[in-house]
Amino acid sequence: MELPVIDFAALNGQKRSKTMALLNEACEKWGCFQVDNHGIDKELMEKVKELVNVHYDENLKAKFYESEIVESLNSNGFISDRDWETTFFIWHRPNNNIHEIPNISKELCETMDEYIAQLLKLAETLSELMCENLGLDPNHIKKAFSGTKGPSVGTKVAIYPQCPNPDLVRGLREHTDAGGIILLLQDDQVPGLEFLKDGQWQRIPPSRNNTIFVNTGDQLEVLSNGRYKSVLHRVMAEKHGSRLSIATFYNPAGDAMISPASELLYPSGYCFGDYLKLYSTTKFSEKGPRFESMKMMANGHH
Repeated sequence: MELPVIDFAALNGQKRSKTMALLNEACEKWGCFQVDNHGIDKELMEKVKELVNVHYDENLKAKFYESEIVESLNSNGFISDRDWETTFFIWHRPNNNIHEIPNISKELCETMDEYIAQLLKLAETLSELMCENLGLDPNHIKKAFSGTKGPSVGTKVAIYPQCPNPDLVRGLREHTDAGGIILLLQDDQVPGLEFLKDGQWQRIPPSRNNTIFVNTGDQLEVLSNGRYKSVLHRVMAEKHGSRLSIATFYNPAGDAMISPASELLYPSGYCFGDYLKLYSTTKFSEKGPRFESMKMMANGHH
């Protein structure tokens, strides 16, 4: 099965309807997709990856290979309680802590901030397109995520180092993402990311030409009343090379109250006799307006 690719260049022409349908299918049936022609400066993306790799080589690599997980790799069989990764996390919104990361260079700080400013526009556009497909107000996701200070945005920077025994450990264990929309700038050479599709693990290839890999998190599944799925994924350790992953999370604020969009809920708490009365006059019409009428009736509107 081939991972859906959403071409943003097609959203402004005759292929818009087909592209929107593909996006909807990707959210409903895959929970992940690639975005091409996203408008983010690809030279900037290359610079981010280059500077992160330099930071890893200078500050994290030696420390990782001296860590306990490396020492225990050959002695304890399969390691099920730890991950073969070295990471740091950057908060961007509502507050930025990038300058607090140990040994981070000024150039990486400035480059990452510039990249995130462009990526945030993509995240907001994706949220609006998802709202359109769900039949919601374009700003529904952004408002639902906002809380008192706006959506929360952060980036997990991870290196999955070359592993001598990849069968004995996961790069990152199986999980779904807790938040909303996850936008991944990943390695263009080394594989490892896998998503569960129809009971089978699907290997996601490295991102050529700096496409952005997107997956949907738990809160988007709740907000869409189950239409858009958060899916299990994992990272496999690799024997031939280290894999770079820069995953940015467009998430609800910590104080955001999350619930399914009311427009996506079925009516509830109504008397069946009232439904039959309405049905008798609308039997040969679409059922959707009947459901909306019953929702209004259940809420005290006649």
